Amino acid sequence: MSESSTTSPSYGMTSTKREYDFLKEIGLGSRNLGCYINGVWQGNGPVVSSVNPANNQTISEVAEASIQDYEEGMQGCAEAAKIWMQIPAPKRGEIVRQIGDALRAKLHYLGRLVSLEMGKILAEGIGEVQEIIDMCDFAVGLSRQLNGSVIPSERPNHMMLEMWNPLGIVGVITAFNFPCAVLGWNACIALVCGNCVVWKGAPTTHLITIAMTKIVAGVLEKNNLPGAILTTFCGGAEIGQAMAKDTRISLVSFTGSTKVGLLVQQIVNQRFGKCLLELSGNNAIIVMDDADTELAVRSVLFAAVGTAGQRCTTCRRLLLHESIYHKVLDRLLDVYKQVKIGNPLEKGTLLGPLHTSASRENFEKGIQKIKSQGGKILTGGNVIESEGNFVQPTIVEISPNADVVKEELFGPVLYVMKFQNLKEAIEINNSVPQGLSSSIFTHKPEIIFKWIGPQGSDCGIVNVNIPTNGAEIGGAFGGEKATGGGREAGSDSWKQYMRRSTWYLKKVFSPVRIEETMSLDYYQSDYKVESEDLFRSPAAAMEPLSARASFALFLKP
Repeated sequence: MSESSTTSPSYGMTSTKREYDFLKEIGLGSRNLGCYINGVWQGNGPVVSSVNPANNQTISEVAEASIQDYEEGMQGCAEAAKIWMQIPAPKRGEIVRQIGDALRAKLHYLGRLVSLEMGKILAEGIGEVQEIIDMCDFAVGLSRQLNGSVIPSERPNHMMLEMWNPLGIVGVITAFNFPCAVLGWNACIALVCGNCVVWKGAPTTHLITIAMTKIVAGVLEKNNLPGAILTTFCGGAEIGQAMAKDTRISLVSFTGSTKVGLLVQQIVNQRFGKCLLELSGNNAIIVMDDADTELAVRSVLFAAVGTAGQRCTTCRRLLLHESIYHKVLDRLLDVYKQVKIGNPLEKGTLLGPLHTSASRENFEKGIQKIKSQGGKILTGGNVIESEGNFVQPTIVEISPNADVVKEELFGPVLYVMKFQNLKEAIEINNSVPQGLSSSIFTHKPEIIFKWIGPQGSDCGIVNVNIPTNGAEIGGAFGGEKATGGGREAGSDSWKQYMRRSTWYLKKVFSPVRIEETMSLDYYQSDYKVESEDLFRSPAAAMEPLSARASFALFLKP
């Protein structure tokens, strides 16, 4: 076992008023109202403290939402939805573009706040805010591509169309580990799709929730739009339960534990609502005998230690081919000794604190459980005595069949195990209830194609020669099995935030005139069209056989 000190005064962080001066640059004070309702800040619930996890000292106070605040906010949001859904999608995209610009102007202040209140290192805090900015850019383009389709009808003189419409109101319940990025994955898409958004942030990251909301609210106000387009509640389980039960919220997006996510899903399903779940991960990295081991070691370190092991995509299981097991493990133990633990705002820190004192206690309980099930602590395994919630990054040698390996211990704990062949490695990867992210390190094409195919990884994210974390916004983010099955961010995830209608039309109307009502791409394959009344393009005189045209369609009542 590699020994490291369990006591160090430098891990603590004594706060001063000056260190918090930047908070006023993002609209925060010593006491803040935690509800944004109908364009007004209020909060009639309990007053709670936001705590710095590096020293467990109070940063600021927040007045949370009451149930009366919630009902008032939902009434306003329902009215705002009637307005927002009628605004053309590209114009909604323009509002989201402005939100992105407003976030850019405060990027470093917001990133510093994420680091301060959540506990992740500063580079990660800034990176999280940048991810929302990137989502804004993505959503702007998407606002001009919410396309329906024209489907060939089997009946003469009929057309079949597919159309996407807004749901109305989307509820977003986010977790502490990504206190603002998850909002971006959901809200940027939901807004351009024509939905209003109701946001309940994590109860331990209220300041981030308020600061983000103030930036969005400023953009809405500048454009003379209802503030209730984004309605925000700081609160606890009571507000989350109200959102899950509320029939006015068509879709509830929940990020958190599998246990709580299942409860949310059951409540939403009882009212036939839609649910988007992003739940626990138990992610594995497989290192084959032909892998670039230095690349693998760096990737494992980043994936297992980053965010103090509190990402849903954190690498929790390392599967090493038996022929390189000791080589890779020895190298990994060596780099773990070099990890700088400390104040997440300080340059050079790689591992900040766990988010809460309860998280630190869960780490201790988890280590005891690991030992009771035959796990051998190779390095770490201790809480660091300090003012904050610091723990040692830990590597454990353990059987893949141990019950504790099937669970998600939310901290920097890495289980190491060996395998003999690819088949066994894939079986171990797929043997846990969760199915979020996975990765394999190899150069062999036959292994790669097996890994990404139907008999390979059963996860929603399948990586090759890169770590389990660090997904890009352009792809759909989410996982299978106990991870919940939801998909956020890119690809066609936008379809979850809209409702699909299939239209059947019989061509009984008279020749139409050009109207700015609907734009369609339509393929003509059986006759020549020459009417300038029907087609806007100068190339309206189409040639037969699958020529393509865009036209505006106006249906007479």
